[in-house]
Amino acid sequence: MADSSFDVVSKVDKMETDNALNQAIKEVEQRYDFKNVGASIEWSGEKILMKANSEERVKAILEVFEQKLIKRGISLRSLDAGDPFPSGKEFRIEAKMKEGIDQENAKKVTKLIRDEGPKSVKSQIQGDEVRVSSKSRDDLQATMALLKGADLPVALQFVNFR
Repeated sequence: MADSSFDVVSKVDKMETDNALNQAIKEVEQRYDFKNVGASIEWSGEKILMKANSEERVKAILEVFEQKLIKRGISLRSLDAGDPFPSGKEFRIEAKMKEGIDQENAKKVTKLIRDEGPKSVKSQIQGDEVRVSSKSRDDLQATMALLKGADLPVALQFVNFR
């Protein structure tokens, strides 16, 4: 019998992110506490740019966006938001959505599988994803449960389960 396998990836649905951003834009435009403070949130190339006239307001805009991401089922581990910084008379926060598993986190995933996973499971890093294979599908499902329970700094999804 051939080995079964699945890929561990970290991807963000661009359309869901866009929908969350559009909902955040609507809420920022309609909320009373954001009136006349220059509050806005928008795409700026690949980044999301939040602006307001005070540090507290721009943090509140980030909170609104985070709530919309959660409602859309996007993990906040995928959001990489910077600290508020002054720019002229306003404060800004730049955020971007993390795609792919970087080498450091991929090594953490493979080490976790090697140390705590079932012994028949093998894992290997392939670019920005990790391929996990085993003869036993039950072992693969146990490995998925292990990774879901692990506190890793990256949002993980499981694809190509064969």
